[in-house]
Amino acid sequence: MNALLEGLNSLLDISILLYMLVGLVLGFMVGAFPGITATMAVALAAGFTMTLEPVQGLAVLLTIYVAANFGDRVPSILINTPGTPASIATTLDGYPMAKQGRAGLALTISAIVSAVGILASLVLFSVAAVPIASFARDYFKSPELFALVVFGIAIMIGISSKSMLKGILAGLFGLMLGSVGTYAATADQRFTFGVLELVEGVNFIAVIIGLFGIAELFDQLLTHRTSHVRPISSLGRWWPNRAELKQSGRATAVGGAVGLGVGLIPAAGGDIAGLIGWERARKASKHPEMFGKGSIEGVAASDTASSATLGGSLTTTMALGIPGDSVMAVMIGSMIIWGITPGPTLFTNRPDLVVSIVGIMLVATILSLALSLVRMKGMVKLLDVPQPYLWSGILIFCIIGTYATSNSLSTVVTMLVFGVIGVLLKRMQVPAGPVVLGLLLGPLAEENLARTLAILPTRPFFEVVSPIALVLLALAVLSIVMPAIRAARKPRGERASLEDSILHTDSIVQIEKAHDELAAQPDLLTSTVRNVDAPTRREAKTRKNRTSTTSEETEK
Repeated sequence: MNALLEGLNSLLDISILLYMLVGLVLGFMVGAFPGITATMAVALAAGFTMTLEPVQGLAVLLTIYVAANFGDRVPSILINTPGTPASIATTLDGYPMAKQGRAGLALTISAIVSAVGILASLVLFSVAAVPIASFARDYFKSPELFALVVFGIAIMIGISSKSMLKGILAGLFGLMLGSVGTYAATADQRFTFGVLELVEGVNFIAVIIGLFGIAELFDQLLTHRTSHVRPISSLGRWWPNRAELKQSGRATAVGGAVGLGVGLIPAAGGDIAGLIGWERARKASKHPEMFGKGSIEGVAASDTASSATLGGSLTTTMALGIPGDSVMAVMIGSMIIWGITPGPTLFTNRPDLVVSIVGIMLVATILSLALSLVRMKGMVKLLDVPQPYLWSGILIFCIIGTYATSNSLSTVVTMLVFGVIGVLLKRMQVPAGPVVLGLLLGPLAEENLARTLAILPTRPFFEVVSPIALVLLALAVLSIVMPAIRAARKPRGERASLEDSILHTDSIVQIEKAHDELAAQPDLLTSTVRNVDAPTRREAKTRKNRTSTTSEETEK
């Protein structure tokens, strides 16, 4: 009870609300701008929160995490471009709804079910986190912790790349980066090459900002093309009626169940959950033929599923110390800098902080829902912001945020170097997630492996290595082998995208057919795609007058 009161009392400080409002605005803007991910935003903000108190810093980072989950639906629905990877599935039915003049309804349903998904996931965290942490504290020793880290990295490798070899190479690269610096057991310096800045290891925040921020910026600079697509300006009706709410109820339940389950799997993010939730809701629907054509059930299922992963990833992060997604990996790095170690001991040493985390996410969800239900014509205008202005702002904040972590230019150089590395990884289609996870968890795995190897000669094998460790290692092997086998059985052309790797073939065919049918309908909104180079109304009128004048002269 004391921990509950202390955690809630820490949220009554007015500064916490102010920091949450900052995170709310940043999160919505991050979600609304395609190409800027929540991971990039949280990594950037982490550099500015190092000097804050832990609760204040978490208020900023967690609110960005939650708000981005609402804001990213705006470009997915209005311009068919996911704001973040978590909203990939939203485009399947959200954009067709917008073309039918129901963009406002799609945005409202998306906001409501996103809030339902996050609130359900917080209930899951409140119920499951303490038992999981207690179990881990009682039964997880060095062998089990090593096996758990291997399992987390293997899951990330298995789901983040179509090529298993590229995923494994990314994980090994991350583990290699984690070995740079001073080895705690012997105080030996490894791979420092006499560089003083590498004695304490590679700066985690600089690597994160480089791989997810600078790399994305450089990639957009290299691949930028003038866009001829403008967001739909006619948003139509906003509020769903009773029949539409009832229709989306089953899809919301199905998507929520999928999201809660997927969220508990380390490294499985909202993009995967959204696609699986959409697929399961289509099979459970009374009108599966409407999916892909602007089905309100499709929007409800995909957004509930992707949002419901937040609590699951928070559970694995706080209870086990294994990040549930790349955002939580940044969160762990920030908490370690604050002197807080996520894992089973967190619930014993800082139970008040756990309460504060739940309270922050609860308030952030309510604030994000309230902002989402405001008619977001201002958000639509944000989509027209010229890209060069956006890139300039991102670069400045990346440099300032990275420099603020250590007050050293070498950290900025590290960020830029990993930005270039990140672009190369993108070009070679090598995932960055396993790199980050290897860097973060590599030292933990090495430390527990060293302890296990030191104990093994003195005691029987099965007395040291428990069945839990063996099961986790077996699951780690299966998580790499099974996706590789499944991918090998598919034609190479069907491994090209995330949708193709998760959705069934008949679902992909239905989506393509539905979108083709919509494109052939002449009565859809013409403002969906407007050519920037097309003549204006005044020019068209002038051209028409010239044509009529010419024809009259010809008749004479």
